[in-house]
Amino acid sequence: MKADRAPIPVFIPLFIGIIAISFSSIFVKWSDSPVSVQAMYRLMITAIMMLPFAGKYAGDARSLKRSEWGLLALSAAMLALHFLLWMGSLQWTSVASSTIILALQPVFVMIGAYLWFKERTSLGALFGMSIAFLGVFLLIGSSGFGGQEGHFKGDLMSLLGTAAVAVHMLLGQLLLRRLPSFLYSWLVFVMASLILAVYNQIQGYSFTGYSGREWGIFLLLAIVPTVFGHLLFNWLMKFASASTVSMSVLGEPVGASVLAFLILHETMYPLQAAGGALVLLGLILFLRVGASPKRPKEFEQKGAA
Repeated sequence: MKADRAPIPVFIPLFIGIIAISFSSIFVKWSDSPVSVQAMYRLMITAIMMLPFAGKYAGDARSLKRSEWGLLALSAAMLALHFLLWMGSLQWTSVASSTIILALQPVFVMIGAYLWFKERTSLGALFGMSIAFLGVFLLIGSSGFGGQEGHFKGDLMSLLGTAAVAVHMLLGQLLLRRLPSFLYSWLVFVMASLILAVYNQIQGYSFTGYSGREWGIFLLLAIVPTVFGHLLFNWLMKFASASTVSMSVLGEPVGASVLAFLILHETMYPLQAAGGALVLLGLILFLRVGASPKRPKEFEQKGAA
């Protein structure tokens, strides 16, 4: 149990956070800008919002070794790749399919932790993971049965983007052993936005000239799913167990699917729905038994949508 008592019932900010991260894919779908530009400004605006609080960590930043800067750069590159793949997947597949696959993030982290840190997990977690991946195969395979053109490409991009963010989080697990979580997040956001800026320059994408509507979407991406989503979950960790907050990963595909149905008029085909149900069932089993007890609490609940 937590020593601190939340000033309001925990379920209220948890519900707000789930709704907030569920809007991430909706904002991406609304935008007409290249996804790499959306991702760049989302991270850049978030980093600017965090800047007034970053000064007190200057000493920690100066004490970083060259190898640690290298790991930070690699972590940022994986975060940038995640945004390119996952946000790009929404151009090809449905919100429901993309976010359900993204919810496999804890499973990918567990696999990486086993290969990298030799962390063990239970048979129950492995059983849940197997069910979840069976659902993913059904989801991706359903692209030939009434799915939209390019559905397979979009689902595969979401799967690869999920693997990329898992590598980002595992690198963070190493760095958080000596870095404050705020400083780590801020440095990674800054570096990832710079990586995306270089990518956009190479691709010839404009940095300016976007409509007021597009700038509004960039701002919404920074504020809603980041501040009222992931940062709110970080705050909740002071009052609720990691397992409770971790279950929010199941809320995003459900919330995003409902929002996509109401706002974008998207629907799911029967095989897609069956695959999605299997993924969520597998994740419930996986999260309930506790897959990675050694993982720092900062990474037991974070998502990167």
